[in-house]
Amino acid sequence: MAEENISSRDDSINAPAVVRKKERRISWIWLVPVLAAVVAASLVLRTWLLQGPEVSIVFDTAEGLEVKKTQVRYKDVVVGLVDDIHFNEDRSKVIVDVRLSRDAAGLAAPGTNFWVVRPRLGLNGVSGLGTLLSGAYIDVDAPDGAGAETKATQFDFVGLETPPAVTHDRAGKRYMLKAHDLGSLDIGSPVYYRRINVGRVISYALDESGDAVNVEVFVDAPNDRFVTEGTRFWNASGIDVQVDTNGLKVHTQSLVSLAIGGVAFAHVNPGLTQEAKAGATFELYRSESDAKANPDGDPFHIRMRFDQSIRGLAVGATVDFQGITLGEVTKISIDFDNENKRFFALVDAVLYPERLGPVYDRMRARAEAERDNTGGRLIATMIRYGLRAQLRTSNLLTGQLYIVLENFPKAKPVDFEPSEPVMIPTVQGNLEQLQQQITNIVDKIDKIPFDQIGKDLRETLSSTSRLLKNLDKSVAPEVSKTLQAARKSLDNINELLARDGSLPANADLALTELGRAARSLRSLADYLQVHPEALIRGRGDDPIPGQLRK
Repeated sequence: MAEENISSRDDSINAPAVVRKKERRISWIWLVPVLAAVVAASLVLRTWLLQGPEVSIVFDTAEGLEVKKTQVRYKDVVVGLVDDIHFNEDRSKVIVDVRLSRDAAGLAAPGTNFWVVRPRLGLNGVSGLGTLLSGAYIDVDAPDGAGAETKATQFDFVGLETPPAVTHDRAGKRYMLKAHDLGSLDIGSPVYYRRINVGRVISYALDESGDAVNVEVFVDAPNDRFVTEGTRFWNASGIDVQVDTNGLKVHTQSLVSLAIGGVAFAHVNPGLTQEAKAGATFELYRSESDAKANPDGDPFHIRMRFDQSIRGLAVGATVDFQGITLGEVTKISIDFDNENKRFFALVDAVLYPERLGPVYDRMRARAEAERDNTGGRLIATMIRYGLRAQLRTSNLLTGQLYIVLENFPKAKPVDFEPSEPVMIPTVQGNLEQLQQQITNIVDKIDKIPFDQIGKDLRETLSSTSRLLKNLDKSVAPEVSKTLQAARKSLDNINELLARDGSLPANADLALTELGRAARSLRSLADYLQVHPEALIRGRGDDPIPGQLRK
């Protein structure tokens, strides 16, 4: 009971409440995530500050490219990374998103080229072998000064499928050549100077007018200083084969030009030595001979009418004057003569009168004094003195024709009428003249009465045959007898002339007697010389031996 009372009292007694003040402290463990967040924020900020622009490049294929692995290089320095690869709307192209570094942002500018470097085998050699181990990468070629910019000015590009023929940082100059046709030239074709490779073809395109092909070439420094205002370029592709009156000529620049073509140039005009500026335009001649011809000057257009076959004459054929290539054929057409009811050929050509040299200079000075057309005045004077155009064969094997302007004093005079183009009178060619002469000879031969001649010849042969038969029957036996008699006479003469015959013996005896007589006459002559009186008195008695003569 006592215990119960005590407990009841304890429960009823209120104990004083003890209130403790709590201390608020931040644990050091929270500093770790805060520090990590700060570091992450700084890294994000640093990455954002260093992050460059993102550009999109369109390629035909993404061969060899990998997201977050394929690098973008400029002069072999990594300036970016492939961030994403996806298709365009119609899936015909591949769009490669590239993230450039901040310090390379200026490379995203107009004129910058992107291409994928892979192992390539071409006519110019093998390239990109290093990617066999490192993998493909995107190379960059930027215009001069683009790398110094700090901001991107273009974000969409069309990538090149092949590396550019010439990069912007390559020292040298670009020139534009206007050609009649492309021939066998291609991008990468070499440019030669004195048969040394000094450049290459970097692009070509059809001219806006459609009348020419614009070929852009690049000449490396320091060889670009040899390109002057007096320089001429010509197509050196393949083998240049010329068949003319001088025979067969074969010419080529190198074995490489046989496969991929080529362009060559040389300084032709000694009066123009100033170095040509970058981007200058030149004419691309078809051959070296055309390029190295005399300066052309202003062209002079002429037209000729030929009333004969012009088979073998082609556009580009030479117009020759006194052995000088004065021009070339530019057009060949056909027309109809209503008056004579026959077709004829019209041949247009262009002449360069300045190739006549001092003659043209004198005519030009005179024309300037009289304010007259130099070319027209010169042509009119030459036509008045017999200038005519004539077709001639340059090679009998190929049948090629060319046109000769030459003086024909016996040509019929014509009235010269100024026109555009100037009409040049013509004469028949040598071949036609030869054909005409042959025709005249054939006509004369046709007039010969071969039938009558044959009849008379047959009668003559019959008479001759009868005469021979008569000779065989009558004359031949008599002739045979005569020959036998003559043979007998000769035999008799041979017998007389034989050594053992009577005639030689008698001849020897006669000669002996003649010798004796000659000795007697000599003795008589000697005696008379000593005793001349013997001619009157006669010969005296012979002296007695030993007795003196009185």
